[in-house]
Amino acid sequence: MKQTTTKINPTNLAEILGKPLELPCGVVLKNRMAKAAMSDSLGDGCGNATDAQSRLYERWAQGGVALSLIGEVQGTPHYPEKPGNLVLNPNSDIEALQDLARRGSIDGAHLWPQLGHAGALSYLPVSKPKGPSALDLAELQCEGMSIEDIEALPTMYANAALIAKEAGFGGVQIHAGHGFLLSQFLSPLFNRRTDEYGSSVEGRFRVVHEVIEAVRDAVGDTFPIGIKINSTDQLKGGLTEADAMKMIGILDQTSIDLIDISGGTYFPGAPASSDSSSGSGPYFVSFAQRAKQITTIPIMATGGFKTRQQAVDAIASGAVDMVSIGRGMALNPNLANDWLSMEGGDSKFPRFDTNPSGGVTAWYSMRLTALAENNEDAFDLDLESAMSIYDERDEDCCSDWRQAFGRIVKEL
Repeated sequence: MKQTTTKINPTNLAEILGKPLELPCGVVLKNRMAKAAMSDSLGDGCGNATDAQSRLYERWAQGGVALSLIGEVQGTPHYPEKPGNLVLNPNSDIEALQDLARRGSIDGAHLWPQLGHAGALSYLPVSKPKGPSALDLAELQCEGMSIEDIEALPTMYANAALIAKEAGFGGVQIHAGHGFLLSQFLSPLFNRRTDEYGSSVEGRFRVVHEVIEAVRDAVGDTFPIGIKINSTDQLKGGLTEADAMKMIGILDQTSIDLIDISGGTYFPGAPASSDSSSGSGPYFVSFAQRAKQITTIPIMATGGFKTRQQAVDAIASGAVDMVSIGRGMALNPNLANDWLSMEGGDSKFPRFDTNPSGGVTAWYSMRLTALAENNEDAFDLDLESAMSIYDERDEDCCSDWRQAFGRIVKEL
């Protein structure tokens, strides 16, 4: 997409970045900037929120965002992405969740948990992965889900959404991107089913549609429901932009309030958009602009926004209604306020001398921990050190996870 640069002045900042956005359900987000979902791994290892996690989202709320998304929140302990994930189920520590919801919602911000299920990407030390179809690849194996497994999903998501609402969160996002379970259903590379949950675009989308309907029935008409969906898997044989666009058309007929466009997967060996050094701008704005021609639901794009000018241009052009920033806000939790001031100021992204697989992700995860501990000024890790600390923390959490959920995990 060729994008015209919009000159920044006080009027533009107020009318573009600072303009409130009314969602279809009637809820109003105070501006056009969101903190993207990131897996913070700050849960207590038993699926519960922690004071550090509450402080992290409090900082983004104080920093001026309209919306923060908590990445990888599970509705069951069976299939986590990491053992530091939150779990929303009847055994959740409601008081801890209420503290997280309250502190992450100050100054008019919204805080939504991103409801997910890792499927084939479930964390092996504490899970036995299942996906739409059985896989036996060199670096990835999982069992296929039965019809009964699939039919249980809408209720699981709905129950988690209801807990989120009762705890005081402002909305929820359904995670159907980045190669996790619902994204796996959408991709012909990983969904090889020939029944009603596979084959055609409509069949692959069916379970997502059922999840949306169940969540809406649970939370009511005035509670925001967003969805994150891939524009492409960026894998040969995976979800194509053409099929993804058809799915946007299906979404337009649902009660979704905000569509978050992203792309890529975390499958072993897959290219990571966020780790790309070749991209000079936002990754999915062109797809988002085309999607806006076939839906009236507000659209947000996640990935590659590094400067205020990019955000202003994307919104001013009509390509998106909101921009979602992850790593930029990990580097500067006050970024939204900075972008709304005339002085501005973009995040300074680090350059690394090495590039071990998973190193950049681990570095940013540990950066989130530093923010949560109000210790970012002393944060000075190289990628290898970040990976070592990150992996050690996961191992510690696994012990707690097994103690809390061991009986459940063994029954899989």
